[in-house]
Amino acid sequence: MTNGPAMKDIWKVPEPTLRRLPWYLAFIKLLKGKGETSVSSTQIAKEINVDSSQVAKDLSYVKVSGKTRVGYEIDALIEVLEDFLGFNAQHRAFIFGVGSLGGALLQDSGLNQYGVEIVAGFDIKDDLAGTVVNGIPIFHLDDFLTQQKKYKATIGIITVPVENAQAVTDRVIAGGIKALWNFTPFRIRVPGSIVVQNTSLYAHLAVMYNRLNSLNI
Repeated sequence: MTNGPAMKDIWKVPEPTLRRLPWYLAFIKLLKGKGETSVSSTQIAKEINVDSSQVAKDLSYVKVSGKTRVGYEIDALIEVLEDFLGFNAQHRAFIFGVGSLGGALLQDSGLNQYGVEIVAGFDIKDDLAGTVVNGIPIFHLDDFLTQQKKYKATIGIITVPVENAQAVTDRVIAGGIKALWNFTPFRIRVPGSIVVQNTSLYAHLAVMYNRLNSLNI
């Protein structure tokens, strides 16, 4: 096994590969929990429903090699994948919009194992300021700059109403946030130097409904 590439090299990896690698990692961790010590690309492919040649190609970006008739050593593969995907590093994050979705994410302690440490939440509702959710303090949005000086967060999780999405985006970027995880259905506009990951639940629902309708159920 070799170490993963420098983080700048991750930009050379196709996005579909980056989406599949966490699936591989989750399956491999399940195998480890069952006491397995090695895994083949064929095993991964069968479980994830991906061609085995695709699995081998995806893992080639991580610069990891297996042994003939043995496969990949599970402990080493988990370590390399977690390092490559950035799950081993802790990234401080703020949540903007402490409604039903934002509140649910604040309760999700599992994000920590993937490198996201939510350190504060922000909302425009005065009655939320000063409260605590899952041990995480909630502040009024007007206190963002003050708290940013304290926490120096790099990630902003946007769960505000759609009509406020762009205004909040502009505000948090101006305050030093470098990456945005956007859960609103609005395609926010950002400078080229800002990383954005759009995760629209409604868009995924639309795809699911469309495919469901095509089955004529």
